[in-house]
Amino acid sequence: PPFLPFALPEIGDDEIAEVVDALKSGWVTTGPKTKRFEGDFAAWLGDATRGEQLHCVAVNSATAGLHLALEALGIGPGDEVITTTHTFTATAEVVRYLGADVRLVDIDPATLNIDPAAVRAAITPRTKAILPVHYAGLAADMPALLAIAREHGLKVVEDAAHALPTTCGGQLVGTLDSDATVFSFYANKTITTGEGGMLVTRDAAVAQRARTMRLHGMNRDAFDRFTAKVPSWYYEVVAPGFKYNLTDIAAALGLHQLKKAHAFQQRRAAIAAAYDAAFADLPLVLPPQPAAGDRHAWHLYVLRLADDAGIGRDRFIERLFDAGIGCSVHYIPLHLHPYWRDRYALQPGQFPHSQHAYERMLSLPIYTRMSDDDVMRVAQAVRAALR
Repeated sequence: PPFLPFALPEIGDDEIAEVVDALKSGWVTTGPKTKRFEGDFAAWLGDATRGEQLHCVAVNSATAGLHLALEALGIGPGDEVITTTHTFTATAEVVRYLGADVRLVDIDPATLNIDPAAVRAAITPRTKAILPVHYAGLAADMPALLAIAREHGLKVVEDAAHALPTTCGGQLVGTLDSDATVFSFYANKTITTGEGGMLVTRDAAVAQRARTMRLHGMNRDAFDRFTAKVPSWYYEVVAPGFKYNLTDIAAALGLHQLKKAHAFQQRRAAIAAAYDAAFADLPLVLPPQPAAGDRHAWHLYVLRLADDAGIGRDRFIERLFDAGIGCSVHYIPLHLHPYWRDRYALQPGQFPHSQHAYERMLSLPIYTRMSDDDVMRVAQAVRAALR
């Protein structure tokens, strides 16, 4: 049988037509479609929970969005930001971009999300922010984390790269009481613009600073200058900014992907449920479920081999690849990577839950283009690999 890849985006005729329209319009960089995407995203999230406006700033990656959010909140040299070791390096590297230090902490072994108790224990006089990750699409314990932040006067920036459309306490991630939330639209995420992301905040000053810094620190963007009816070429550089803007070609994809976000989540949830049923009798630790009434985005479906599985994780992955099933590992924890390990003198024993999970985990294909037969094929391959 043909190889079943780990992930594939679902791009329809609506997205293709919108991209063609952008190309024909002559405006292919940040312009009208990007502004429309930002407005649609704010409307999609809604602001009914507090009656305050949500500001959405489209960027060319979630990494860019995290960097802009922390910069706008004043994080800099001498500061510390607490985040999880069990994440992709982008979550932490943006802290170093700003000259601040990272304090890595362990995860809750049940949810694989950042452990609030570990966060509390890691706070020092230098701590300025908490950067939780909604791992795999399951919401972190935001009530506990926000309470800790309020108690210690800390900022909270949510890494929601996996978390569209995740809910926490009945609210969409992106509408909680954090200072900023950043989503990813990378190729394998729950919706995609190829490359891209969105910074969401209720703080108008944070949004304005992010808009300025996403395009070289200029106080007017090209769309405003080039579409004005009177001469308006003048701008000022007010800070040494970055090149983080989203193009209209990418935003054209996002306009229609966003409309499908809930349907995409329902299909991913159905695949996760089928896997759960197929694996219930196997020596596996299945992914954690969301709290009652909440929603998991199911960006990832992460299995862990039980201690009595009789096979190592690496050999298990090899057997799946031999059967034509693509899979991956999310993640090699940061404390195992040379840069983070050496800079902060980290040891696996400092993060026992992340280390234990990493040694036993793998991620199976879960994406909307999978047919029911594809799902069954993966399930059968998993059972066969455990024999």
